[in-house]
Amino acid sequence: MKKYIIQGKTSLSGKVKISGSKNAAVAILPAAILTSENLFIDNLPDITDVRTMVSILENLGVTIRRRGRNAIELIPGNLARIAPAYELVKRMRASYYFMGSLLARFGRAEVPIPGGCDLGPRPIDQHLKGFSALGADIKIEHGMINLSTERLKGANIYLDVVTIGATINLMLAAVAAEGRTVLENAAKEPEIVDLANFLNAMGAKIRGAGTDVIRIDGVKKFSGVRHAVIPDRIEAGTFMLAAAATGGTVTVEDVIPKHLEAITAKLREVGAQVQVEPERITVTGTGNLVASDLKTFPYPGFPTDLQPPGMVLLTAARGLSVVTENVFDGRFNQVDELKRMGARIKVEGRTALVEGGGNLSGAPVTAPDLRSGAALIIAALMADGTTEIGAIEHVDRGYEILEDKLISLGASIKRISEGDLMQMPGKFPR
Repeated sequence: MKKYIIQGKTSLSGKVKISGSKNAAVAILPAAILTSENLFIDNLPDITDVRTMVSILENLGVTIRRRGRNAIELIPGNLARIAPAYELVKRMRASYYFMGSLLARFGRAEVPIPGGCDLGPRPIDQHLKGFSALGADIKIEHGMINLSTERLKGANIYLDVVTIGATINLMLAAVAAEGRTVLENAAKEPEIVDLANFLNAMGAKIRGAGTDVIRIDGVKKFSGVRHAVIPDRIEAGTFMLAAAATGGTVTVEDVIPKHLEAITAKLREVGAQVQVEPERITVTGTGNLVASDLKTFPYPGFPTDLQPPGMVLLTAARGLSVVTENVFDGRFNQVDELKRMGARIKVEGRTALVEGGGNLSGAPVTAPDLRSGAALIIAALMADGTTEIGAIEHVDRGYEILEDKLISLGASIKRISEGDLMQMPGKFPR
């Protein structure tokens, strides 16, 4: 098992280039199998989740050729299988997007129930409801979701809850359905717009992506294209929150500021300085942060993926802050670990009370999931002394060369194996 060793009381300072969006990439890659023509995808983040998606594509028969660290060519002409391997699918939640794309191409899909971070119950009932409305027969047995249809037909589908996953999955299926599909109460995230742009470039007819009503006219043929993935707003937000929390000054570059408005507004509210320019944002932590309430909502609200780092920021803000998680039931996994570091947090259902203004201290902690791991890294940078963070494989799922980027900003962070740790002193030189 790999761990981070981080020396605290470090103010981050400098510029950092933001990688391609994890959440857009894992939606776009399954869409590649809609065509038999070659595709090129640029600005792919080199992270575990993208590597897993690429492995699933290869497992299905797609030939992958690397075109540099962040670009690949996909050759799906020899695609033959309709059942991705369980050992791959269980590693990540987004693997369920192959249900929609396989159903669209073959009229059949056999996908194991997916894995991913434990964030409480995340049912796929809206996915299945939509597939059924499009004409698919559904059977769930032996841990497999079996979908089949003679012909997908467009339908009006109202999603009972706003769900990114179901919106994406139903888009992937509906682009090949006969007639028009209307998705109402659809999710509006930028990653959905990026997927729609990719699909439209391939020949799909999608209108309304980015609004709560998406109209899709099915087509019979898709072509190969070249597409660059949008910047990762969650990675950008993580560095912005880290700058404010550590009292530093960080410029995130190659970003789309519109996608980050909820984060910039919250940072200004707690007392950080924020300067917005085209394709870059600079955040300066003033060292005089004030308490603020933080509520997560679907886009354009404050993203649930940044709630754990946002909570860490509030531990540095004077006064009592209230964090309300409106998206996932189980998204306070970071709290117990932060308490080990001296954070004063009380959880009541979907609400956490954060008494800020105190000092955090270094401690051995474990990353329970991807975004909680990012939160613990920020806490470690703020804390007195040295912090050891275990299970950092979670962090590798969503952040590209994170320690390299942090080191470039002045952080003292090392990645080590468990065996190396036994031979290390309590602190290491900066």
